[in-house]
Amino acid sequence: FHDSSVIPDGAEISSYLFRDTPKRYFFMVEEDNTPLAVTVTPCDAPLEWKLTVQELPEEASGEGSEPLEQQKQQITNEEGTELFSYKGNDVEYFVSSSSPSGLYQLDLLSTEKDTHFKVYATTTPESDQPYPELPYDPRIDVTSLGRTTVTLAWKPSPTASLLKQPIQYCIVINKEHNFKSLCAVEAKLSSDDAFMMAPKPGLDFSPFDFAHFGFPSDNNSGKERGFLKSSSKFGRQTSSKPRVDLHKICVGNKNIFTVSDLKPDTQYYFDMFAVNTNTNMSTAYIGTFARTKEEAKQKTVELKDGKVTDVFVKRKGAKFLRFAPVSSHQKVIFSVHSCLDAVQIQVRRDGKLLLSQNVEGVRQFQLRGKAKAKYLIRLKGSKKGASVLKILATTRPNKQSFPSLPEDTRIKAFDKLRTCSSVTVAWLGTQERNKFCIYKKEVDDNYNEEQKKREQNQCLGPDTRKKSEKVLCKYFHSQNIQKAVTTETIRGLQPGRSYLLDVYVIGHGGHSVRYQSKLVKTRKFC
Repeated sequence: FHDSSVIPDGAEISSYLFRDTPKRYFFMVEEDNTPLAVTVTPCDAPLEWKLTVQELPEEASGEGSEPLEQQKQQITNEEGTELFSYKGNDVEYFVSSSSPSGLYQLDLLSTEKDTHFKVYATTTPESDQPYPELPYDPRIDVTSLGRTTVTLAWKPSPTASLLKQPIQYCIVINKEHNFKSLCAVEAKLSSDDAFMMAPKPGLDFSPFDFAHFGFPSDNNSGKERGFLKSSSKFGRQTSSKPRVDLHKICVGNKNIFTVSDLKPDTQYYFDMFAVNTNTNMSTAYIGTFARTKEEAKQKTVELKDGKVTDVFVKRKGAKFLRFAPVSSHQKVIFSVHSCLDAVQIQVRRDGKLLLSQNVEGVRQFQLRGKAKAKYLIRLKGSKKGASVLKILATTRPNKQSFPSLPEDTRIKAFDKLRTCSSVTVAWLGTQERNKFCIYKKEVDDNYNEEQKKREQNQCLGPDTRKKSEKVLCKYFHSQNIQKAVTTETIRGLQPGRSYLLDVYVIGHGGHSVRYQSKLVKTRKFC
């Protein structure tokens, strides 16, 4: 803080006011017809301020003039001529292209609370220009509005575009009100709120208070100061008021910016400040406010007992489904077939969480039933990509339209049995009798895992394949799970070519699940 009562020419000072305790500053203008500019920036409370001038006694001018301190003493009691006064929390300024010589006096008062402020005075306003200039239209435009994002645009400061001075733009976002100055923002952001609760001048001052503000106390021996720092618990208690939800983002010299991670259906206030990075002095654009869009209402899909429902979940999105069995029931079975990326499933019965799991491929979950219970299912998409899935809920265990699958759904190719025109493969089945269909498709030699992944929607059944790609269909199962294996030789292939093989297992309800695709290659020379 500036602790002298003399304002330097051409430098911004920061200082403080205690509530209802006026403060007075002086500066000298040596010659008549001198340009003058004075800017006062309230930081977080309205100020009352006035500027007066007192002409100097004749003998005060010239070489042997008395120091400013003595001249101040002589004329402090006289009333000067009032040039300007203001009351409020705007950044306000007095500008004159031709001011008389004299002692200028700036009186400031805060009637609301203890506060910070800044003052800048100069006799060379034309050449100084420390504050960035505002464009002819200093408004901030809201160019687009989403549920969690707001895009802002503004016109550049002529200080940057014409004078080529280093300007950066800082955006301030909060939910309470617009700010008139960056120093008001910084006062709000400041972690040292203790200053704002400064005690009144008088008996309740203690040396600790001055040490806390960074001012030396009267007895400023090193020992005393050290003791005071370590025993701050005996001083004033700092307030534990909640931190304000306020964010400042500096975006360099951009003129458009999208603020993200906002809450839906919430009003936000946006302020923009042009900051001269050389002087660290700033000018405020005209702030704006906007309300983010409402969250789209989630529709809840009703599941029918024993009927397969197709569900699409966006990347990182969520879908809600509801299952309300008509009759009383012993158990509920949820069968889920995740066709693409993994999906998270949560099941709540009458609000109580029963299940939370990630699902890849086909999974079945059996839960205990309860009379008149309602089940809410939440499906959450993965971070990688969108999820497509089929879900079936039933209270009747025999109503299974998803085929049962072995734990391992890979297709194994026998390298030694490869020929120029055939390949031999095997895959696992289960104890249930199911229909299996095998399909082949010729692919390029450079067919890779990435392409394979793209075609890996496991829910696309044999009905989406060309008839010419079908090899055969067959039924098989084994009561002994160790022996539930089948092999098949695929003939009529071309030498040295790559083929993608797919096996589909088809359940009683006609729903099919595809095993993991297998890339095979015939021999080139036999």
